[in-house]
Amino acid sequence: KQAPIPIPVPVIRLPRGPDGTSRGFCAARGRDRAGSVAEVAEQQARAALRERYLRSILAMVGRPVHFTLHERVQVDAHFGATDLDVANFHVSQLQTPLGVQGEALLRCADIISYSFQL
Repeated sequence: KQAPIPIPVPVIRLPRGPDGTSRGFCAARGRDRAGSVAEVAEQQARAALRERYLRSILAMVGRPVHFTLHERVQVDAHFGATDLDVANFHVSQLQTPLGVQGEALLRCADIISYSFQL
């Protein structure tokens, strides 16, 4: 008898800290001290924007997406997945000016914008 397949657990990855190597909190400030009102408001705004961005990526899975790349190159593809750091998009049926590529990785640094229908 085979063991049941485990259910995937979502992983939350904290952003890089102020020193560039750690993740999460600033050691100089400490966790017990509350930030200024402006810092708290900025953190809440960043969290809301990050959540909206991640939800948009989740909504794209399996849908046709139009990408605008550098040099005004327009391509269309079916979105598949992204890596953990959201540095690359895996797409299929990538329609480029030179033809169709079955599977491809698009570097997020090369993408100016993307759009899709809900």
